[in-house]
Amino acid sequence: MGSRILILDCGSQFTQLIARRVREARVYSEIHPVATRSLEWIREWKPDGIILSGGPNSVNDAGAPTIDPALLDVAPVLGVCYGMQLIAKLSGAPVVAAGRREYGRAEIEVLDTTGLFGGFAPGEKSTVWMSHGDHVDEVPPGFVATARSGHTLAGMRHTSRPIHCMQFHAEVAHTARGAEMIENFLFDVCQCTPDWTPGHFIDLEVARIRELVGDKRVICGLSGGVDSSVAAVLVHRAIGDQLTCVFVDTGLLRLHEREQVERMFGSHMGIKLVTVRAEERFLSALAGVDEPERKRTIIGHTFIDVFEDATSEAGKDADFLVQGTLYPDVIESVSATGGPSATIKTHHNVGGLKPGMKFTLIEPLRELFKDEVRNVGRELGLPEEMVGRHPFPGPGLAIRVLGAVSEPVVDMLRRADAIYLEEIRAAGLYNEIWQAFAVFLPVRSVGVMGDGRTYEHVIALRAVTSTDGMTADWYQFPHEVLGRISSRIINEVDGINRVVYDVSSKPPATIEWE
Repeated sequence: MGSRILILDCGSQFTQLIARRVREARVYSEIHPVATRSLEWIREWKPDGIILSGGPNSVNDAGAPTIDPALLDVAPVLGVCYGMQLIAKLSGAPVVAAGRREYGRAEIEVLDTTGLFGGFAPGEKSTVWMSHGDHVDEVPPGFVATARSGHTLAGMRHTSRPIHCMQFHAEVAHTARGAEMIENFLFDVCQCTPDWTPGHFIDLEVARIRELVGDKRVICGLSGGVDSSVAAVLVHRAIGDQLTCVFVDTGLLRLHEREQVERMFGSHMGIKLVTVRAEERFLSALAGVDEPERKRTIIGHTFIDVFEDATSEAGKDADFLVQGTLYPDVIESVSATGGPSATIKTHHNVGGLKPGMKFTLIEPLRELFKDEVRNVGRELGLPEEMVGRHPFPGPGLAIRVLGAVSEPVVDMLRRADAIYLEEIRAAGLYNEIWQAFAVFLPVRSVGVMGDGRTYEHVIALRAVTSTDGMTADWYQFPHEVLGRISSRIINEVDGINRVVYDVSSKPPATIEWE
């Protein structure tokens, strides 16, 4: 595997950002809940360094996340916020409640220019992001202060062991030189090698897939989106014609999606592709269903039924199913205490899988963020028009129809969405936007067309900027572009007389509406 960093999650909302910053420095990292990984497991994992994340608890609370003190001798350790407080408490220093929380931008003064602050000048001031109530009152025995924020201890390190701590969050963009501090830990303290590259990942994953599969057959549920496409090409590189891709036309796809997938995979890439027309099957199963989680479950179960039928009818006894599950799907499903976290929405390929299905899953991208998947796709030689596509949910347009799904409603949404994306591309904005799509709302509004009253449907437009989908900001369109989009949808899609634009960020909203 090469160099790798273990991130033990104590419940911080920023833990995923730590993993991203480490990977951006080209060092592999994994997040695991602090409560679920024993000291023995951690030693066997053999990390080059360990990062203890922040968290919402006080280290003085009963049942607060903790570690075996022997962990501090396994590998170099970086404690962030709660992680620093935990290390301080285990090392004999008091952790006390502050008179008031320190939240937001703060200025620290660098006291020690080794370790995390290599490259800083003595006494240098730097802007950081704080988010804590408790604080470490004094350095533990064997530690020295490395930074202060006013009268608060903002950083410390052990004088003889590779243990470093920061009270602030270097992983967030608001910390001016946060990436530099993290890289100091990775390369100066842990002596990591920056070898986490798309090519390295592909080599490792190809070898792993070949060993796992042997001479058995594999089926891939191909949606045409970035994730399933990259997964399919990666697995094909590993096992060639042992892979058969099954593309299911659910009736919930974007305009001309089936034709594009058949042309790209069947003709250009030489991958065996079976197309299954299952529009009626999916739409019948969804008839009258308006609850989002129920939709996802129905679609997930129907997918597996279709896969099983397709392989049986083709006379191929496939043992494995390839899916394009990504790392955010995995890390959001388990809390810092080891139990399930609050379910925001179920991915059809994670929580919606049919119980007792006959396939063993292959998820070659489950350790990657979205931007890493795109880079792997480029390394595999996929065209930019494919790897640069906006994300499209596995359940398709069903979760962009708010309310009950029907063929006429899906058709209206499909045509409105196509116009939306066409105008974005024409304006040269497609690559500035992380994801854009139309949503069919379960309301009607009064309008006027041709001097007559109309009472028709409403389309909402959504467009966001993001890096990996974990957080997102709404995209600020030029008004004239929104005007053209609205005019075309209302004039060209029968049944629509009003278009609105969603200006919510994530959080508090999610990117998709369902």
